[in-house]
Amino acid sequence: MKNKGLMYTVIALGIILVGFLGFQLLHNSKDNKEQTVNDKEKVLTVGVLQFVSHPALDQIYEGVKEGLKEAGYEEGKNLKINFQNGQADQSKLDTMSKQLVSDQADVLIGIATPAAQALANATTTIPIVLGAVTDPKGAGLVESNEKPGGNITGVSDQPPVASIIELAHKLLPAGKKVGLLYSSSEMNSKFQTGQAETAAKKLGLTVERKAVTSTNEVAQAVQVLSQSVDFIFIPNDNTVANAMETVTQEADKNNIPVFPSVDTMVEQGGLATIGINQKELGVKTGEMAAAILAGKSKPQDTAVYTFTKGDTIINEDQLAKFNLTLPADLKDTAKLVQTAKGDN
Repeated sequence: MKNKGLMYTVIALGIILVGFLGFQLLHNSKDNKEQTVNDKEKVLTVGVLQFVSHPALDQIYEGVKEGLKEAGYEEGKNLKINFQNGQADQSKLDTMSKQLVSDQADVLIGIATPAAQALANATTTIPIVLGAVTDPKGAGLVESNEKPGGNITGVSDQPPVASIIELAHKLLPAGKKVGLLYSSSEMNSKFQTGQAETAAKKLGLTVERKAVTSTNEVAQAVQVLSQSVDFIFIPNDNTVANAMETVTQEADKNNIPVFPSVDTMVEQGGLATIGINQKELGVKTGEMAAAILAGKSKPQDTAVYTFTKGDTIINEDQLAKFNLTLPADLKDTAKLVQTAKGDN
């Protein structure tokens, strides 16, 4: 009887133990499901600092939002975007960078080199994604474009400078001298200006540089260049881009074609370029930020992305203005645009 009683006790304890374990497994499964739902519903914050307002950078920002959305991060659902625009004021960029860091953004995005540098000065821990930085290594933002090494990676907007100079030479074969208009305070501009000078000299062209320190100097700079050059080249330069309407107005007065490095600037009155689509650049930036948010990549191990191809974009209005004929080899490949209303 005692053995039978002991057996019943063991069986009862076994049933209780099995029931308890089953309850725990069910409870843990429920917790895991709830955690998964909470992770999907968790609102993450992306801080965006844009250097200044102009069509090219504005398109990049639109692309950033699109890239994030395509990756599953959408404002009003699981994403908050804290957008700041420094309007080309360095003191504002510094203050805004510190504010974005103090707001504990999960990822920061810097649109244009000065904005990215301001963010880099504000934090070495929060991941930073570069949107449109021509030379990240030269700007002191990464150890190398292939292996950034720190908390920063992103997208380069390096244009095919040599190809743009070659395009200008093809459209203006009689041209002998190119004017290089750029900002003395932007490292990306200096880098591209050097590339342009090298490319021009290889084609037998002479070069005249003209640097400006602010948009207030752009009109006079174009007037001076127009007296001695056959066309003007503009690198990816935020200061000059912000005054593109002034550039084209002064250049047109003196019948001097302008070859910018950005597609949107052709629509603002430039003659032609081989440029990266700014919206696509922004989308790629947003995709890289999304990968970091999702824990799929880390800045230090993610190479800076550089576009290998650009679109040939030619302004039909400017082509007609200078009585130029589109070369046969460009008729099927070039994208023809017109000067946007309100510009020039």
